[in-house]
Amino acid sequence: MTDEPPAPPWQMDWTSEAREEFDGMPADGKQLVMAARAELITAPDPYYRGIDTDSGLPHWITVRPLASTSPGGPHIADLAGGRGWLVFTFIRRHADPQITVTDAFWA
Repeated sequence: MTDEPPAPPWQMDWTSEAREEFDGMPADGKQLVMAARAELITAPDPYYRGIDTDSGLPHWITVRPLASTSPGGPHIADLAGGRGWLVFTFIRRHADPQITVTDAFWA
């Protein structure tokens, strides 16, 4: 065991409801969600806190707090200009950090 803080790639889990929503998406929605997943699990900070920290993200994804009053709480990854989204939380535990997707949507 090391004293260094954990680093990506992060584990990503889904609530059963979010997984069902993902499973029911059309192929193009699933493809974009999986591409967004790849961006989130490899980011040093999946919440993209700070100025211009999300500048390296593809143009079709933006990440922001779900509620501006809770910047450390659940976040939303808007996909394709609002055509879809993932709502997720990131818990940076020392032993087992992970991202949990609680909602997935594709129109």
